Amino acid sequence: MTLLRIEGLSVAYGDHVAVEGLDLELERGRVTAVVGESGSGKSTMAHAVIGLLPGTGRVLGGSIRLDGEELVGLPEKAWRSVRGRRIGFVPQDPGVALDPTKPVGRQVGEVLRVHGLPGGPARVVELLEAAGLPEAGSRAKQYPHELSGGMRQRVLIAMATAARPALLVADEPTSALDVTVQRRILDHLEHLADTTGTAILLVTHDLAVAGDRAHDTVVMSRGRVVESGPTERVLRDPADAYTRQLLADNLSTSRPAPRPPVEDGREVLLEVRELTKVFPVRGSGLRKRHRTAVDSVSFHVRRGETLGVVGESGSGKTTTARLVLGLERATSGSVRLGGTEITTAGRAELRQLHRRVQLVYQNPYASLNPRFTVRQILTEPLRNFGVTDGPTVAHLLDSVALPAGTADRKAGELSGGQRQRVAIARALSLDPELVVCDEPVSALDVTVQAQILDLLVRLQRERGLSYLFISHDLAVVRHVSDRVAVMRRGEVVETGPTEDVFTAARHPYTRSLLDAIPGLTEEEASWT
Repeated sequence: MTLLRIEGLSVAYGDHVAVEGLDLELERGRVTAVVGESGSGKSTMAHAVIGLLPGTGRVLGGSIRLDGEELVGLPEKAWRSVRGRRIGFVPQDPGVALDPTKPVGRQVGEVLRVHGLPGGPARVVELLEAAGLPEAGSRAKQYPHELSGGMRQRVLIAMATAARPALLVADEPTSALDVTVQRRILDHLEHLADTTGTAILLVTHDLAVAGDRAHDTVVMSRGRVVESGPTERVLRDPADAYTRQLLADNLSTSRPAPRPPVEDGREVLLEVRELTKVFPVRGSGLRKRHRTAVDSVSFHVRRGETLGVVGESGSGKTTTARLVLGLERATSGSVRLGGTEITTAGRAELRQLHRRVQLVYQNPYASLNPRFTVRQILTEPLRNFGVTDGPTVAHLLDSVALPAGTADRKAGELSGGQRQRVAIARALSLDPELVVCDEPVSALDVTVQAQILDLLVRLQRERGLSYLFISHDLAVVRHVSDRVAVMRRGEVVETGPTEDVFTAARHPYTRSLLDAIPGLTEEEASWT
């Protein structure tokens, strides 16, 4: 039975038409995935369905009917009884979607109170547990900044499903999550569809997720639907050339070519020994509690080598990266970059070390100053270090395959992939020896992911760069890494050459990560 029917929907931002003539039907109890590149219109369509188009966005024409009720033109007062109660929404970025001034449990409870639903602390904990949040009782008392990105996303899913809505719109709900948590979240959404008849509109750039979980798939390009139908038919036998290109670019459905081995005798650039970081955490009364985020971690990175670090959200990957960069002080242990100790370096010495090691952040939308032009972004590191003989802006843009005209544009005028290229160019401006990449492609669609990863590999080959590459996406790590270190609960549980880890994993936790990769065919499963 049809729950949502969209007919002839067109949406514009100013003079730009983002969605044109879109038709779509969702049936109760079924999952429909909408896939496509960044800018294809899939998120715009999702925001139109819940009446939350950003900025100058407006519906030019068409119809959106929920259970027969027209939503286009619905007054804001009427929307209050629709959003949250009849339509749940999981946004992509948990960093901006949660109130930083309230504990997350209170925010979940507010959804129940607003819609007059029974609930209390026990119900809140139940919802958080169902969304896959570990230690839900204690986590409910914490603020968003005290949780990892993946944990915050699970809070959003708990809020979206609290009222058991008839329709759930999920905009990239698992893009920031590791594969095991991703599986639990998708299992939960699938359970909702099966047991309550909830229809799920799943917006995703991950074709493996679509292939694994969706009954139907809609492919969008440049605001239009180019292909739709049962998922198995669309992904196994695509009729449109654009769909075939998406499948070719998807790392989860393609086996990487083996990387040439890095010689064992090559000089070690980064050496980490017995690195430990303990944080104080919120406790009751006068009792102090501590959490060990990184526990006796050891590894090394040779010159010209990529070490991939994988693990679940909260495993200590990002904290380890911050310790390597000197952005956090270690409780104990050693980090040496080319023989220079980082853990005991003073402020002036750390500043000079930052010329040799640079960071590419996860989110290209938040890591660039929106008030600066690209030219100002790229020259700022040179000015800060007083470098007068550094690379020109044109050379930096050319190195990341951006046209020279990009220099006079601001970050807000660029796509996600273009912004990440600018972030990489900025990191290269000081000619570093080591680049720490913290989830550098998790916010990007599959085609742009492939382009950015190819770019990183080319730059490594041309410049002899070393990478510490942090990611929850095992397919990405397999494509770019020479060796892999697997982290769990602050410890490195397995390390070794990439293909050895993927084809003959020794630790049960590593095998559980590999088993959770979505969308594996029988042939691909044999690789692991």
